Amino acid sequence: MSLLVVGLSHRSSPVSVLERAALSADAQVKLLQDTVAAEPAAEAAVLATCNRIELYADVDKFHAGVAELSTLLAQHSGVGLDELTPYLYVHYEDRAVHHLFAVACGLDSMVVGEGQILGQIKDSLARAQELHTAGRLLNDLFQQALRVGKRAHSETGIDRAGQSLVSFGLEQLAAGEAVQSWARGKKALVIGAGSMSSLAAATLARAGVAEVVVANRTVERAERLAQILAAAGNTGVVARAVAMHAVPAELTRADVAVSCTGATGLVLTAETIAAGVEGRTGAPAAEALRTTPAGPHGGARDRAPAPRDAAGYAGPAGDEREENCPLDLSAVPGAAAFSVLGEAAVAGMAAAELEQHAVWADKGDVAVRAQPGPGTGTDPAGDADAIAALAATVAVAGRVPERRRPEPVAEAPRPAPALFLLDLAMPRDIDAAVHRLAGVRLVDIESLAEASADAPMAADVDQVRRIVSDEVAAFGAAQRAAHITPTVVALRTMAADVVAGEIARLDGRLPGLDERQRGEIRQAVHRVVDKLLHAPTVRVKQLAAEPGGTGYADALRTLFDLDPETVASVSRAEDSTDEKDRGPA
Repeated sequence: MSLLVVGLSHRSSPVSVLERAALSADAQVKLLQDTVAAEPAAEAAVLATCNRIELYADVDKFHAGVAELSTLLAQHSGVGLDELTPYLYVHYEDRAVHHLFAVACGLDSMVVGEGQILGQIKDSLARAQELHTAGRLLNDLFQQALRVGKRAHSETGIDRAGQSLVSFGLEQLAAGEAVQSWARGKKALVIGAGSMSSLAAATLARAGVAEVVVANRTVERAERLAQILAAAGNTGVVARAVAMHAVPAELTRADVAVSCTGATGLVLTAETIAAGVEGRTGAPAAEALRTTPAGPHGGARDRAPAPRDAAGYAGPAGDEREENCPLDLSAVPGAAAFSVLGEAAVAGMAAAELEQHAVWADKGDVAVRAQPGPGTGTDPAGDADAIAALAATVAVAGRVPERRRPEPVAEAPRPAPALFLLDLAMPRDIDAAVHRLAGVRLVDIESLAEASADAPMAADVDQVRRIVSDEVAAFGAAQRAAHITPTVVALRTMAADVVAGEIARLDGRLPGLDERQRGEIRQAVHRVVDKLLHAPTVRVKQLAAEPGGTGYADALRTLFDLDPETVASVSRAEDSTDEKDRGPA
């Protein structure tokens, strides 16, 4: 069996594809169960964060394993295999080990050196252990990855190379100003109460904000986080909890809002943000949502609005055109008057889906939400025709073409932000059309990825890379040595059985021996056998730990005619013992 990883990350995929491929907690569980049920895989673990989705497995066949893992990732992410495949990477055996160790050290993070990934790796291992999908290999691998990551942070200055995604996002919001100076006295709204939201709330409190309001669909969790913040006497921050339906009202009071929920739809629409800014400043922000002339635009794929809760929270998606749209619509008739419910909503859709979207728009759902006005370029009736035109185009081309890096668009001068927004969710929580709102600064995963590409690398990164290389070699040697251990144990067991048989035969031939004499003979025979086996077994373990040493186990089994079932039973017994002792580091 061999280690295989198939995945995609911010380095291999556009954020729009990564966003659509994001796995819910339930989807991760089902993916693990289906992977170990598949023929090529014996073990499986999923590492899913806001900027990577990776499936690790112990497989017996490389090509069959790649095909099966890729298919399962596509199936459970909901992104078609043909569309997902160009963005997938594959690592095998030592390269797979190297990749996970580098990830654990923060070398592959959006913000180099961040330590939050260690907690995410620990959670991934715990989930696989709970579902019994992690066996000897993945347990050893993830446990060692955690140790390598901790070693990198304790022995080097990799922490100076970067910080958490939260801290990096706040730096981008502060736009060159010191975060402590920028945050001092501000009122913050944190949407969500999970690990990332909790980190954001704590970071804001330490940075000096005057108030943190926590909103969550489960109010009890929000109250618990608010109590923890208030109890931290070193910050002096005022903390309170609210229900999700209170978010629009809180936006009129907040200076900065951070959102990181597990919602599959938008949590904050452009209209909600615009209303919050207008309620705070008294000046309308909606005019910045008007469309511009035809051409390449900014932004990522639009998402459907999140379901409304009992209080009616979570409004519809906006009808405004998004920035940085990855679609190339220059050859599509009618694209010049295409609103966001058409243009940005169809990124990567297949022809059948586009046709369904056209029917949806034609039924008037767009007309209900749209508010046409002079110069807005919004034509609800035209959306259905434009989407139908796209459907015809994609039926020939296969799918709507996407640009990895859209062309920049010249922007008009913008007023100073009245509301700062940080979206750390994947899929996104905040409508990307907010980028066009006057008086708002939005930083999301996509803009963080662009900013981090130019971040300076610390000198300590080279030292961490050397640590990773050394640890990969050590892990490989340990795994190869462990591979031969059951064979060595089976050999010694066979030798002990031969000694026991010969002693029993001697007792029958020499019945007059007393117990002391029998003991001396028994010890002498055991010493002879142990001395004969000591040097070969020690040496074979050393040789097996070297690259290419896996064949020594087969040689031992052949030379001593060892029963394969005996070797396998030793291995199963060791695995059973290890399972009882294992736990996340």
